[in-house]
Amino acid sequence: MEEFEDDGTWIWVSFAPEYRLIITYLIGERKQQCADRIVGDTKQRLGSIPLFISDGLKFYKKALLKEYGRVKRFKRTGKRGRPKKPKLSPHSKLKYAKVIKHRKDGRLVNVEKRTVFGKNINQEEISTSLLERQNLTFRQDNNRISRKTIGFSKEDFGLDNQMMLYFTHFNFCRKHRSLSYFDENGKKKLNCPAKEYGLIDYNWTLKELLTFSYHRMSTN
Repeated sequence: MEEFEDDGTWIWVSFAPEYRLIITYLIGERKQQCADRIVGDTKQRLGSIPLFISDGLKFYKKALLKEYGRVKRFKRTGKRGRPKKPKLSPHSKLKYAKVIKHRKDGRLVNVEKRTVFGKNINQEEISTSLLERQNLTFRQDNNRISRKTIGFSKEDFGLDNQMMLYFTHFNFCRKHRSLSYFDENGKKKLNCPAKEYGLIDYNWTLKELLTFSYHRMSTN
């Protein structure tokens, strides 16, 4: 079944699987306004239109149309009645597919891959397994988001601050075994996601991360 609204607190994550990079995140309810924000933030950080893959949550389609849609207007026919209303059509380069998991009595019975926008999408690329595995890593590392724990955050403010630090450290400092390479001496090295993507030239230390001037301050 496709997923719908939920008033609980959720951590939305935009993820580039080939780099293991967290593009952006959002803490909020599972509703349309949050889907709009996470897609909008993702668009701001990317210079091109990637292949979007999501779970069965229904809100992504509308959010993607809002950011990557084009208004299609219809000519008046001259016939009686109201003219056809303009509608949003997806950008010609927009590709979006989702993975819908069907369950019965709490057990997974089928996984459906559904193309929503675009053509010629490789079925092997329609997968959320890397992000699901990454979510497991997040829960293993962070007691605040572990399942059935007494260590959960009591307020969104504290959770947001902690997750910001965690995700930033994950991107800029934490080496990933799947992002390995060999240097000029033939020695195996590991990249962090930000270095793999090309945002930085080397893996940062925690001290460098905490002392980095990430915003400009007035000297007046």
